[in-house]
Amino acid sequence: MRVLYLLNISNPDRLSADSGWIFADLLAPALADAGTEVTVAAPAAAGDARCGFHRTKTPGTKYRARFSADIDELVALIRGVRPHAVVANQIEEAPAIRTALLEAGSDALLAGYCHYLPFSFTSGGRLLLDPSLNDAGLGQPVLLAFAAGLAACDRVMVHSSTAASWVSDAAARMTVDLGEKLRVVPAPRDERLVRAPVTGRPTSGAGAIGVYNHRLYAHYGTEQFVHLARDLAASGVIRLRVMDLFGRRRAERTGLDDSPENMRDQLAALPHVQIVSDRGDRVRYKNLLAGARFGIAPFRPGCPWSMSVIDCQGMGLPVISPSLGWLAQHIDAELCFTTRAEAVALAERLATDDEFHALHAKRAHASTADLAPALVAARYLEAIA
Repeated sequence: MRVLYLLNISNPDRLSADSGWIFADLLAPALADAGTEVTVAAPAAAGDARCGFHRTKTPGTKYRARFSADIDELVALIRGVRPHAVVANQIEEAPAIRTALLEAGSDALLAGYCHYLPFSFTSGGRLLLDPSLNDAGLGQPVLLAFAAGLAACDRVMVHSSTAASWVSDAAARMTVDLGEKLRVVPAPRDERLVRAPVTGRPTSGAGAIGVYNHRLYAHYGTEQFVHLARDLAASGVIRLRVMDLFGRRRAERTGLDDSPENMRDQLAALPHVQIVSDRGDRVRYKNLLAGARFGIAPFRPGCPWSMSVIDCQGMGLPVISPSLGWLAQHIDAELCFTTRAEAVALAERLATDDEFHALHAKRAHASTADLAPALVAARYLEAIA
């Protein structure tokens, strides 16, 4: 099978912070191992030497990634690769890709991967637009483009059953019939970030480290984490290690949303909070995780998946989490909280109760076993067969 993988990259200056690129970089070699010919079309290469690569332009903003597909380029690419299946990682581009397939005379299957959902649902079933995609009132056009993408695809892949439920509900509200299109295909874990759980007490007497390794956007609920960080720092038991995953961002990105820089500055001003950077180095990233006792999930309401949570769990780090979306479905119920007081109590228990920590370290590690790249590649190929 020949697969053309169309990948949008939102963070070309720091690929290690772009979960879509990491996913493709892990998946493409696993697909090649399974005998698939893979060509990645993206602003930066992903995969290994066996994978073809076609360089595309970096979209200036997240909106250009959704509304500025180059159909002429797509037609030429499809005619050159002659794929059996085309994967659109930016599902809003699917109508343009379908148009290009028509013009190129290709009968390739078109699969859309819902890597990012532009909406979420409240516990009462109300649909909320994602605030990160609602600048100048663009949230509704993005949602409609998402629905058009669903309609244009032969297959629709999502990360989790939570995402499947949300996508199905949103599609039904916009009169898009998904029929038998929908498949749940989780993202692969990074095997470089897998180790057996460490169950002993930290040797340092300076306090256990809780790690927060998520993007610092406001729409990730980072302001709520800032409040929790103050409470954890005041406990006297916990130190926090906060990842600055982006580093210095391009003006096009900070112009749309400068919340990561603002949140980073607020966190840096707190006692017992260390702001660290992996500098785009996965070995350094692993070492920063390895020195922690537990992880903290984001407060992001529309969370259909979190690669950063999986990174922690693969390293044997229990993750405490607000009871939201996929997080509440995936993370052990004993580690979910609804109030900051509950979160502090959980963190303190993980820091001081070795038996409780060891139990959840083993459960966290085991929860990623089915996410090995080879297993995910098999599910991926089954979905697009």
